[in-house]
Amino acid sequence: MLNVVALQGRLARDPELRQTATGKSVATFTLACDRGRKDASGRSLTDWVPVIAWEQRADFAYKWLTKGQMVTVDGRIQSRTYQAKDGTNRTVLEVVANNINFCGSKADNPGQTSTAPAGQPNVGAPAPAYNQGPGDDFALIEDEGDLPF
Repeated sequence: MLNVVALQGRLARDPELRQTATGKSVATFTLACDRGRKDASGRSLTDWVPVIAWEQRADFAYKWLTKGQMVTVDGRIQSRTYQAKDGTNRTVLEVVANNINFCGSKADNPGQTSTAPAGQPNVGAPAPAYNQGPGDDFALIEDEGDLPF
């Protein structure tokens, strides 16, 4: 069976951090994901996806992510059922994050003034260029001549 999801969107609110009874960190936030089309009145259609991050990912999300910031999240979908205050049973679908990454630029996130921690991408830094060196396993393919396919 396969349960994999990848999303890109903006944080609808700042992440909230809690501790479980056993001391594990858990952060929750909502990701606003544009569907890429508009409704009949011309408004963009958006899905509001709840995301849960555990332990180190939770600490990262709480420390570095802010409302409005563009991020990518990959993980798995889980469902859970709970009883609401009115006694009705409710089911929620949510994404459990395996990875959370910055995307966009500092211009997309005007409120962010801090730099990323060591090992994390700098939001405003240009993407590194790929330069093929002598140790790379890739061979250049010339676009001249006949290709066998």
